[in-house]
Amino acid sequence: MKVNQLKAGVILSYSSMILGYVIAIVYTPIMLRLLGQSEYGLYNLVASVVSYLGLLSFGFGSAYVRFYSRYKVEDNEREIAKLNGMFMIIFSVIGVIAVLAGLVLVANTENIFGEKLLPHEMQTAKILMTIMVFNIALSFPASVFNSYITANEKYVFQKLIQMIKTVVSPFVMLPVLLMGYKSVGMVVVTTLLTIIVEISNAVFCFKRLNMKFSFREFDFALMKEMTVFSSFIFMNMIIDQVNWNVDKFLLGRFRGTVAVAVYGLAAQLNSYYMSLSTAISSVFIPRVNRMVATTDDNKQLTELFTRVGRVQFIVLSLICSGFILFGQPFIRMWAGSDYGESYPIALLLIVPVTIPLIQNLGIEIQKAKNMHQFRSWVYFFIAIGNLIISIPLTYWYGGIGSAFGTALSLLIGNGLIMNWYYHNRVGLDMKYFWSEILKFIPSLIVPTIVGLILTSVMNIQNVGGFLLAGLSYTIVFALSMWLVGINDYEKGLIAGPAKRAFSRLRRRIDRMA
Repeated sequence: MKVNQLKAGVILSYSSMILGYVIAIVYTPIMLRLLGQSEYGLYNLVASVVSYLGLLSFGFGSAYVRFYSRYKVEDNEREIAKLNGMFMIIFSVIGVIAVLAGLVLVANTENIFGEKLLPHEMQTAKILMTIMVFNIALSFPASVFNSYITANEKYVFQKLIQMIKTVVSPFVMLPVLLMGYKSVGMVVVTTLLTIIVEISNAVFCFKRLNMKFSFREFDFALMKEMTVFSSFIFMNMIIDQVNWNVDKFLLGRFRGTVAVAVYGLAAQLNSYYMSLSTAISSVFIPRVNRMVATTDDNKQLTELFTRVGRVQFIVLSLICSGFILFGQPFIRMWAGSDYGESYPIALLLIVPVTIPLIQNLGIEIQKAKNMHQFRSWVYFFIAIGNLIISIPLTYWYGGIGSAFGTALSLLIGNGLIMNWYYHNRVGLDMKYFWSEILKFIPSLIVPTIVGLILTSVMNIQNVGGFLLAGLSYTIVFALSMWLVGINDYEKGLIAGPAKRAFSRLRRRIDRMA
């Protein structure tokens, strides 16, 4: 059953993402035009500040699966109930702290955003911040249920809920935007949908998974162990905030909401890109924890790490290469000419982030081995360097300067230092990993040449020409990967389900006949 849940989880993850991307292609340009560039920039600016409240979790959420796996292997239901109770108490307290901290932020809105916001923008910012604070405060205790579902590998329910939310959200958002409620309306809808999802998770945990809570004993020894484990995850959270959100804040201070809007669209494209990778690796988190808890075999972990990394590379290389070739006309047609500068910003974010994305299962291996401290320190100093570089670059060059600082930090941290650590300390065979990844290079030559020819001879500035060129490139890429790039295992991942689906279809036709 677990294997079925795993496969179904991956399939549903990608189905949900594909559906989300289709919806985003239609919904986003409408949303951008209804909001206006300044309002969209304001929304991104406020969200970047409120997101810092997520640091109040101190990384405890990431520790849940690890400690749950330990007790599950021992079949210790009593300790699992105590763990659930501890996490609920901890996150409920954090939720209260988030509300108090959020009220301080709202009271100091003028000091936070400086003089670049107009008076009516400042008032809207206060309203947005209040609602966002309420949303994030509720999410803390609710996260216990989502973590429990993940730990039990119930991916079908989890991904179906996400898919439903993806579909419903724009259909509710658009009428609200058309009525003129703009960013405030968007945040209200987002909060209501989040509450519905969280309630659904809780009901599923109680009714289907028989989730138990024990509040009688608070295990301070376990709390201490979790705190030590989570401290470095907390440091990673700070680093992520510096790398992905401080740029918007600096742009808001130095350049205003329009610059934030342009950067925000590029960051949104980058988040879509990143989700393509995490959709695969996230479903392997319990398996990694189970492998480490039972055998801790580095050879097996390397094979899983490499296998997942190759699948991620296949998907990401198509998207990345396609965006390099066709990204500029796509943004202009999709978002409008006002967002033309989002293309080089997105490139600076997307290209270097590809390395950690094909290796993000390594992060989970580190956590399972309790060896994530080094990564935290490396990223901490890299983030500090990123911040120091980004402040003058943002002031002088705006969004491109901010993105360059982030790109440089990612290349140094992930491309060089972390690969050394994976190989020499964690025990993963990175020579084998990269030798397997580099085998894809020959399969990329022909699609690249074809893509360059298509951009030269076809008019890709209109929708028809763009779609034809994009489809042609995708077909050439897929054929090249099948003939030259992918191995027998990867072909089986595609051919196996296709054969089974064909067999079922044939049996149905035979029965009808």
